[in-house]
Amino acid sequence: MDRAEPQLQGVYGAPLLELAAPAPGAVQLSPLHPGATALESLSDESLAGAVALAPPGTVERRYVLAQLLRATAPGAPLTLLAPKARGGARVKAELEAFGCAVVEDARRHHRIARLRRPAAPADLEAAIAAGGPQRVETLGLWSQPGVFSWNRLDPGTAALLAALPPPAGRGADLGCGVGALALAALASPAVSALLLVDLDRRAVEAARRNVEDPRARFAWADLRGEPVAAELDFVVMNPPFHDGGAEDRALGQAFIRAAHRMLRRGGSAWLVANRHLPYERPLADTFAAVALRGEAGGYKVFEARR
Repeated sequence: MDRAEPQLQGVYGAPLLELAAPAPGAVQLSPLHPGATALESLSDESLAGAVALAPPGTVERRYVLAQLLRATAPGAPLTLLAPKARGGARVKAELEAFGCAVVEDARRHHRIARLRRPAAPADLEAAIAAGGPQRVETLGLWSQPGVFSWNRLDPGTAALLAALPPPAGRGADLGCGVGALALAALASPAVSALLLVDLDRRAVEAARRNVEDPRARFAWADLRGEPVAAELDFVVMNPPFHDGGAEDRALGQAFIRAAHRMLRRGGSAWLVANRHLPYERPLADTFAAVALRGEAGGYKVFEARR
């Protein structure tokens, strides 16, 4: 029996529509879109085509390109684009190293690479292994390239850990990453439950492997949406302040509002931020009481009580 032609179209991330519009009904494949289909879960040669905004990090980008080539049917169209200064200048050469014949153009400070998936792409396995989930021995934790601070303890998290007293009751780690802060919180026997939340599916999956504690629950969610818990006793967080490579202070402010919604009256939020970020006003406008609990190495640690 002849194999059925693939019908599924994919889109990875949020490419500029005027540069490369996904096919109608294309399935989102990015780990930064809660609820999206995992690219890794697709069968070999099951995509009829895809459009992708390539990630900026080299190892992560080659991993995504290799996974797309693995999952796309021979002869199917692929369009990969990225800002020139964030990996776009290298996409064509990386695709050619996989054995692809690429046509490239440039618009809106982006490089746009178009190709048909070759019958037998080269060296996909090595790129997938290098960019896949892996145990980082210096951390003693599972992680993956592309996750925030994937192979080292972020200094902001270290500053928060140095200032944080043993928490108690029901809590949440917002923007949990691979779980380093959650592990410290769960070292307190007074913690009864901890919810780990992150926008990045890869971080949540790594945290599940790292935090083997029956008190832990996990959520792949965007904290700018609906609250994922309520009536908590404490929240710990190291909010992101970049979106798509550009500084976005609104992200931290969204975390502050989310923490306030999730806490009970009298509950506390512990937050670390780069010294230059002006979170004092949003904290004071949102919480009943705010105190600076630490300041070192370019970071500030606040406790805010609801």
